Amino acid sequence: MKPNKPSLILFFLALLCTIIFDWTQQDVFATYAKAIILPAIFIYFLISSEFEIRKTEGAIFFFCFVGQVFDLMDIELGGVISFLIVYTLIVLIFIREHERIQLTRRDVLPISIVVVFIVYLLISVLSIKLDSLDRFNFIYIFYGIILSIMSYFCFVSYITKGTHITLLMSLMAVSYIFSDIFYIFNEYFSYSVVLVLIRDVTQVLAYYFMVEYFLEKARIQNRPIQQ
Repeated sequence: MKPNKPSLILFFLALLCTIIFDWTQQDVFATYAKAIILPAIFIYFLISSEFEIRKTEGAIFFFCFVGQVFDLMDIELGGVISFLIVYTLIVLIFIREHERIQLTRRDVLPISIVVVFIVYLLISVLSIKLDSLDRFNFIYIFYGIILSIMSYFCFVSYITKGTHITLLMSLMAVSYIFSDIFYIFNEYFSYSVVLVLIRDVTQVLAYYFMVEYFLEKARIQNRPIQQ
C-alpha cells in the first residue's frame, strides 16, 4: 500500500460516517466525523507531495481549518471570512500560475451561458441571504463576487482547454458553489436531512478536488519538458 493511501481511506471513511450520522440525525457523531476530514486530506496532500507545500497552499489549508472550526461552532461570520480568504487565495493562484485564457469564436456561446448561470446564482442566493441581514452585507456581497470569479475561471478554463487539471478545477468550483448554496438553504429554510447531506458531502468533495488540483498542478510544473 502506498504511504498516502491510509490517510485517503480515512478521509473517505470520515465522509461515509458523516453521511450516515447526518442521515440518522446523530449530530454529535457527525461533528466528530467532520472534524477528521480536513486533517486526513491534509496528511494525504503532504505525503503525496513529499512534504512540499507552498505558502499559499499552506494558508489555504489553514483558513479551511479555521473556517471548519467556526462552522462546527456555528459562528457564521467567522466561517464566511475564513472561506472568503480561501477563495481569494485560490484566485491568486489562478492568476499567478496559470496561462492566460485564449478565447475562440466557438467558445463564446458556452462561456456566455456560464456567465449568465453564475450571475443568476449570485443574485438569487444573495437576495435570500441579504434579506435577513442588517449588518455585514458588504462581506457577503464580496464573498459572492470572489466565489463567482473563481468559478468563472474554472469553468472557462475547462471549456477552452478541456484538460484533466481544468476538470479538477471545475469540480472543485461546483462543489464549493453547492456547499455554499445549501449552507444558506439550511440556515433559512426548514430543516431537511437531504439539504444537510448535500451541504456536507459537497463541502467534503470540495476539499478532495482542491487537493487533487494542487497535486496535479505540482505534477505539471515538475514534469520535464520533452524536446
